[in-house]
Amino acid sequence: MKLEDKLSRIPAKPGCYLFKDQSGAILYVGKANVLKNRVRSYFQKSRPFHPRLNALVKKIADIEWIVTDSEVEALILENNLIKEHKPRYNVNLRDDKSYPFIRITNEDFPQVFVTRKIVRDGSEYFGPYTDVKNVRYVLKTLRQIFPIRSCKFQLTPQVIEKKKVDLCLDYYIKKCKGPCQGLQSKEDYARMIEQVRKFLRGKTDELSKELKRQMADLAARMEFEEAALVRDRLKALEQYRNNQKIVQGDFKDRDVFAIALEDQDACTVVFKIREGKIIGKQHFYLKQVGWKNDAEVLEEFLNQYYFSNQDRPQEIFVQTALESASALESWLTRESGRRVRVVTPQRGEKHKLVQMAVKNARFLLDELQLQKMKKEQTVHFTVLALHRDLNLPKPPLIIECFDISNIQGSDAVASMVCFENGKPKKSEYRRFKINTKQTPDDFAMMREVIGRRYRRLLDEKKRLPDLIVVDGGKGQLSSAVQVLKQLGLEDQPVIGLAKRLEEVFVPGEKESRILPEKSSGLRLLQQIRDEAHRFAVTFHRKRRSKRTLHSILDDIPGVGPTRRQKLLRVFGSVKNVAAASKHELMSKAGLPEKVAEAVKEFFEKNPL
Repeated sequence: MKLEDKLSRIPAKPGCYLFKDQSGAILYVGKANVLKNRVRSYFQKSRPFHPRLNALVKKIADIEWIVTDSEVEALILENNLIKEHKPRYNVNLRDDKSYPFIRITNEDFPQVFVTRKIVRDGSEYFGPYTDVKNVRYVLKTLRQIFPIRSCKFQLTPQVIEKKKVDLCLDYYIKKCKGPCQGLQSKEDYARMIEQVRKFLRGKTDELSKELKRQMADLAARMEFEEAALVRDRLKALEQYRNNQKIVQGDFKDRDVFAIALEDQDACTVVFKIREGKIIGKQHFYLKQVGWKNDAEVLEEFLNQYYFSNQDRPQEIFVQTALESASALESWLTRESGRRVRVVTPQRGEKHKLVQMAVKNARFLLDELQLQKMKKEQTVHFTVLALHRDLNLPKPPLIIECFDISNIQGSDAVASMVCFENGKPKKSEYRRFKINTKQTPDDFAMMREVIGRRYRRLLDEKKRLPDLIVVDGGKGQLSSAVQVLKQLGLEDQPVIGLAKRLEEVFVPGEKESRILPEKSSGLRLLQQIRDEAHRFAVTFHRKRRSKRTLHSILDDIPGVGPTRRQKLLRVFGSVKNVAAASKHELMSKAGLPEKVAEAVKEFFEKNPL
């Protein structure tokens, strides 16, 4: 069946869709509440332009879909399909390394340790922890509070009965109660492991109350040595709690998510808040975020995160509303056995908390981009992004941008700024006084400036830029292209950048391009355009100021640059010079009598 026929047969029901290439390999897996609308949107001409989305659509040779009974089932199915097939165009964690978890083994006397490998044998896993130092600190605190066994023996009833395992040093220094020799019952050890679970889930207030009750009971039974051990563990717990920052007074359990996007990379940050305190921060780098916006990438990440994480809070804060928030809420509510809400705070302390996560995500992503640039190439990542977005023949290491500045054609000037490898190169900045036009004709002015600049470069046999940017739309771009053709530079890459909607105009294309909002290539273009505008406006103001301040005095016989400057310095303004008497002009400004008379005569004939 042809692709067009398949598109017409897609049902208007919830489910998952799979895009395949000619070889049958799965390119992308997605979910939708209405499959027909979502899938057909990829093939509409009116969809936003994005190079990576275009590349995906061109490769699609076949479509497969799976209908589900609800959006929640589609959510679960999508996650399973992504895990199984790992499609090229789906959002994935940036690197293949596994993050560490804290594992509680499934046995009579469970072990508690850090692992990167998940074994499906009934063991419990807490994490993942993206900061190895943090997980080591948590485990160290655990061992200070709870006498968990550190050995790796299989403590079966037979092993304990036959006393095959000798007591170790931990027993004698009160770090273990000796379950290997039957000195601690299975029930007592299980109660301690339940307290470990509460600690790892951030239920430190509840755990503190429980330890206080345990200490009081031991003291009442006059087991003072055991009560002292519990007291020391309680102190260690209190010290750990004091290191946690209280951010919410209602003491609810929350996860706060924020995301930052840059080209194909993204960083997600999550603050884990338990009982109103931040107990940890995690961050994850994502790749292949493609054409997606903040909400779409964050939604895909949340699906992956909670499918592999059993710790689910009462509320999930996100920086932007999610399309499938209700489906995620329903699934998490069903899995956790209590109501889970996905919230987008708009104001107040909760909003500030989300914004703090946003700042952290942006900072971490900038760090990643910097490391990536240093490690992988010498070409700046913004230049590579622009190379990709505009489909240029080579990375635009040297970019020159032009801007015209004038008021109704008067004092018309132009500026040219140069960026090399994504950074301003101010030694190559140029200013131009417009000679050919004194009427508001920006197109003619652009033709003049482009011609002067590149005719000179050709005459001096200097290197041409890799990309020319003109500030403006189709008209300015056409003027530039016309001059470049006259100079024999038909293949010179040139674009126009209009401020309205940040449209990019390319020669030979009727419609403008809208570069992705999160593209660092677009940010580079905006930076260059704004710098060219600043440079042009500064030059224009300087020329206009010079003309308006000094032209009147320049017309007076006998007043040259030196006397003009002295007059303005002494009297402060042209108006005060005109109001001064002949005597004041001579005594204060030191003008000869004839020149003072000429000044008075001039202003009598030309009153201000």
